[in-house]
Amino acid sequence: MGFECVVRTHVGLRRKLNEDSFASYPDKGIWVVADGMGGHEAGEVASAKVVEAISGLSPSPDPEALTGQAVAALKEANSFLIDLAHQGMEPRTIGSTVVGLALGGGQYRCFWAGDSRAYRYRDGTIVQITRDHSLVQDLVAAGMLDPNDAEKHPNSNVITRAVGASEDLHVDTKGGVAFPGDIFLLASDGLTRMVTQVEILAALYSKPLDQAADSLLEMVLARGAPDNVTMVIVRVKSG
Repeated sequence: MGFECVVRTHVGLRRKLNEDSFASYPDKGIWVVADGMGGHEAGEVASAKVVEAISGLSPSPDPEALTGQAVAALKEANSFLIDLAHQGMEPRTIGSTVVGLALGGGQYRCFWAGDSRAYRYRDGTIVQITRDHSLVQDLVAAGMLDPNDAEKHPNSNVITRAVGASEDLHVDTKGGVAFPGDIFLLASDGLTRMVTQVEILAALYSKPLDQAADSLLEMVLARGAPDNVTMVIVRVKSG
């Protein structure tokens, strides 16, 4: 399998520090976006630790095996961040969301904790692969909140899972067949809160990857970009 990939990251228009991090290793067939938890100290340290954990993985043609390595590395990072958070005078949280993609052998595997998302574009349609680990998503799943009201909910920024948030980190995974022409998008919520899935579909459908990434970033900036924005876009090529 061959890959074409582009990355965009931007501090946004209201933040002074970019707490997002990313990893792009097409030679290993793995990509990651990490979003340091807003409102907590050292979010940039947490997201950088997540990316560092992924950087040490050994190459594997099997995305399931690569994902297993990634989950183990993230659990080590989780322990490190919890220990780091308790070194100060007052306990605090140093955490980060993570969403990753492993590709190889005609298969894909996504892994995630938090509300950073993965989408797959194929044959003119787009699907969200990941399910947000967030309070509002739990309310939607329980039938207590209309999905259309989720983004406007006062607790829409409350996530229920992240690397560094609790001693027992559970990372969800999901995968399937990857075909030539498939496009995968990994993104922090600085993107997905500001553009719709339909707008993402339109960008991926009609433009080369560089232009699609630029178009999505421009949309976010035009709408005020209240948060850091990071996206990784990967297209599967034949051969």
